Amino acid sequence: MVSNLLPTYARADLAFERGEGAWLISTGGERYLDFGSGVAVNVLGHAHPALVEALTDQAHKVWHVSNLFRIPDAERLAERLCAASFADLVFFCNSGAEAMECAIKTARKYHAVSGHPERVDIITYEGAFHGRTLATLAAGGQKKYLEGFGPVAGGFIQLPFADLEATKKAITDTTAAILIEPIQGEGGVRVVPPAFLRELRKLCDDNGLMLVFDEVQTGIGRTGELFGYMHSGIAPDIMALAKALGGGFPIGACLATAEAGKGMTVGTHGSTFGGNPLATRVGNAVLDVVLAPGFLDHSRRMSLLLKQRLAELKDRYPSVIADIRGEGLLLGLVCVGPNGDMVTALRDEKMLAIAAGDNVVRLLPPLIIDEAAVADGIAMIDRACAKLARAAAPETETAS
Repeated sequence: MVSNLLPTYARADLAFERGEGAWLISTGGERYLDFGSGVAVNVLGHAHPALVEALTDQAHKVWHVSNLFRIPDAERLAERLCAASFADLVFFCNSGAEAMECAIKTARKYHAVSGHPERVDIITYEGAFHGRTLATLAAGGQKKYLEGFGPVAGGFIQLPFADLEATKKAITDTTAAILIEPIQGEGGVRVVPPAFLRELRKLCDDNGLMLVFDEVQTGIGRTGELFGYMHSGIAPDIMALAKALGGGFPIGACLATAEAGKGMTVGTHGSTFGGNPLATRVGNAVLDVVLAPGFLDHSRRMSLLLKQRLAELKDRYPSVIADIRGEGLLLGLVCVGPNGDMVTALRDEKMLAIAAGDNVVRLLPPLIIDEAAVADGIAMIDRACAKLARAAAPETETAS
């Protein structure tokens, strides 16, 4: 079939017509267990009644008015995000990349209005993924994404993953900020040690730098806490959110302390669609569910159950699974073989999962997943591992 879509994705020959909780139903009527959640987006699964009601109700009122006017739901969503985090200020946009662009601009503008316009360099780490714009690609520093797009945006200093000594040596008079994901999602579900994050906080405090967290993938309950930074006992100055914030409706946000955001005044930044009535009404509905008593406790219990069962599979299939890593319901299967083989084997068993890094498969079930769906998922992974182990066995025998 010839498609008029720009061929920037290697799409599977699979389409879906509806969803129910943790399940998707294909156009052919087959049920798939969704352990991808639209790449950590569908935090409440599919067709959650609270989101359907909010979206439908708001659609009959007003969709968009522009940020030239007050938007009550945006003000309420910002207030709730600040009350639940370190932040005092919020800027709404449409995506994670836009949230990261705002975070970068906020960090640099802070130094400019503080009398140090030369402080523009931002320290980042290998394996990071911060978005697809020219600036966020430069921040990520991965050559495969940068090639062919002309000069690389300047001002980003990339260091080895979680290397404290390299970080100390990299700080100069032109350093503005340190930017990091609490858990590298695209980079292979690599958890940054909390002790390292605490050291970064101290370095930033000692050197007058902004600490910026990219929580586009880890935010809104994905790690078992509302935000990933909460596992470390410290807080950033600036944080980017998106993905789960709208439960599937496009919305992003850049959060900052009042001090960090002091340079972002009238005219310094903007977004046509960012924070419009439709998006922020849905965002508030997501928070209604995620912040309800017991919700995150439930997701943590499901995470523990899933980890325990995955550890059993790792022991049973050492030729297939090398390790299990991650936090909350952002988990990674470290594969002995190519991760593409595992993704395909899981899809054959009617489970959706996402490749990450060179040899990791991300498991990102919606936070509403229950014990029955965990059991179904483990059975599917078990069958996929058995198939891959059998396929690898002749090679092993031949080699020996």
